[in-house]
Amino acid sequence: MKWLLKYFRISIYRSFVLVVILLLSSCGETDRIAEEIDKVSVDLQISRFDREFANASAEDIPGLKAKYPYLFPEQFPDSIWVDKLTDTIQVELSDEVAKAFGDFEQEAIGLESLFKHIKYYFPETTTPHVVTLTSDVRYEDRIILADSLLLIGLDNYLGQDHHFYEGLQRYIASFLDKKFLTSDVASAFAKKVLPYPRNRTLLSRMVYYGKELYLKDKLIPSASDAQKIGYSAEEMEWAKANEEQIWTYFVERELLYNTDTGLDRKFLDPAPFSKFGLELDNESPGRLGRYMGWQIVRAFMEKTDTDLKQLLNMPADEILKQSNYKPKR
Repeated sequence: MKWLLKYFRISIYRSFVLVVILLLSSCGETDRIAEEIDKVSVDLQISRFDREFANASAEDIPGLKAKYPYLFPEQFPDSIWVDKLTDTIQVELSDEVAKAFGDFEQEAIGLESLFKHIKYYFPETTTPHVVTLTSDVRYEDRIILADSLLLIGLDNYLGQDHHFYEGLQRYIASFLDKKFLTSDVASAFAKKVLPYPRNRTLLSRMVYYGKELYLKDKLIPSASDAQKIGYSAEEMEWAKANEEQIWTYFVERELLYNTDTGLDRKFLDPAPFSKFGLELDNESPGRLGRYMGWQIVRAFMEKTDTDLKQLLNMPADEILKQSNYKPKR
């Protein structure tokens, strides 16, 4: 009996040592990558068109048009822009943006870090010229990323309770906060490198959004999970606490390989809540299908040594099978 107890003690000790070694190895690898990313050089240029326009006079319009031709459609005469300089709504937009963002220093630090991470994982990419502006609260176009140009509508990030957003549904206004700005830019980049699935199953689209969120794990590692997915802290906790029940619901109702596009509206698209058809609906955050896809991709990447770029093109069913995903209890 003594030898058996001794054997178990040795086995437990060895297992403990192995876990510690693996954890230390993982931390060491993370630290190494962080150091390498910190050394990456990016030439991030930020132009505050919103401030330049707010401080301009009628005589400045030709110069602004020459500097930012893509912001002045040719079909509009200069008189339109001159009138806008003194438009009461435009002036208030500019004033509120100035109050919220000041010199834009903190946001610039976040964007520089993001583009360093992008350059590390996708060295072939070009760091875009960042131009900030006001957009008359066109929240659906608050971030526009072209190959060499990034437009950011700062009037879409004034906080969900701002009076500019009073006419918007609450779940939409909740996105309009500057804590989500860098995350939104990361999403815009992800859409450029992540192919949308041709497979029509719910699982394929869940994993597509899961890949986008996993990219954010790598590109904005200092952001909270709530910032990455666009949840409040309470919504994030709800998703984590109910992960097992959500997964059971999808599996038992055979939704994963269902091709009904109506499931997107229930579980993937922005909405005030996810639609299970249960009493818990009003308590749930929207887009829970994206959250579940994220956990599947995370489980897959933890169990394999798959390269990040290779992940982007892998089919969803293969990722699910290899992930051996089991929801947290």
